[in-house]
Amino acid sequence: MIEFRGVTKRFDDGTIAVNGLDLVVEAGTITVFVGPSGCGKTTSLRMVNRMIDPTSGTVLVDGRDVLTVDPPKLRLGIGYVIQQAGLFPHRTVLDNVATVPLLSGWAKSRARTRAAELLELVGLPAELGRRYPVQLSGGQQQRVGVARALAADPPVLLMDEPFSAVDPVVREGLQDELLRLQAELDKTIVFVTHDIDEAVRIGEKVAVFREGGILAQYAPPAELLSRPADDFVAGFVGKDRGYRSLSFVDASGVEVGAADTAEASAASGGWELLVDGENRPQGWSAPDGAVVPGGSLYGEGGPIRGALDAALSSPSGLGVVVDANGRFVGVVKAHQVLDVIESRRG
Repeated sequence: MIEFRGVTKRFDDGTIAVNGLDLVVEAGTITVFVGPSGCGKTTSLRMVNRMIDPTSGTVLVDGRDVLTVDPPKLRLGIGYVIQQAGLFPHRTVLDNVATVPLLSGWAKSRARTRAAELLELVGLPAELGRRYPVQLSGGQQQRVGVARALAADPPVLLMDEPFSAVDPVVREGLQDELLRLQAELDKTIVFVTHDIDEAVRIGEKVAVFREGGILAQYAPPAELLSRPADDFVAGFVGKDRGYRSLSFVDASGVEVGAADTAEASAASGGWELLVDGENRPQGWSAPDGAVVPGGSLYGEGGPIRGALDAALSSPSGLGVVVDANGRFVGVVKAHQVLDVIESRRG
């Protein structure tokens, strides 16, 4: 557990970055700090591992005041992931991940074994361990950064806008990977972002900061969207917060229908879903025979927002539903999803 008790940070020029912060991050949860630039969210994060010390108040990790712990020793027990990974360019991927265990006194063979295990855990093939960071994509580098932060198995993980430098598709994949890892590892995670969509997607609780380093609201995402504390929070989460709130509504009642499919090498008249040999969607064959991208896919059993996204983004007007293995299940139509949403309002 991480606690902020009346924490204020005032810099030498008089700027107040954090103002009287009272907040508890429960153990084993993902808490997201979000807000506009200059609102104190990153400063608050960095006070947990003493990259910045508070001017007043107390920051506690598992009941212990961080100011009573030597900073290097404190940081060995706290994983830290930053934007663009911050990897050592002259070290291989495997040696980057092994850095913290080696600093903690592990034998080199044990540290490298642990590093190889973590590369697999974050979804990277073993052969990438021999490469250097410059030889990896941005998304792969971020996965290495997460693996390095987890290398000494810290109970606390701090993540400072870790996915903001990658494209939206890669970013969503990294968010999914983080949620998967958290389900396995049960860390106490504080995640900083400026993106409200990212905050409500991954956070179990979200702390919204306003300028001047003041905590405006701290609540679960569904509550934040449905009951913003004031006009600032309402404006920050956006006028489309009703649409975002569909992320927390299940899709029960939405009928999944059938659609014509064919192997990806085939094409025929009318809208036809193209699938590969394992029945995974590859796109659509349009009435004129052109093959076009298929829009977003809806994972069976997911929230109703995903079903609506899939239907609205599909060129055929049919949202593609897939199972946990990415195999085609059926299709949904936007009007059916909207009818279910409307019926629940009644």
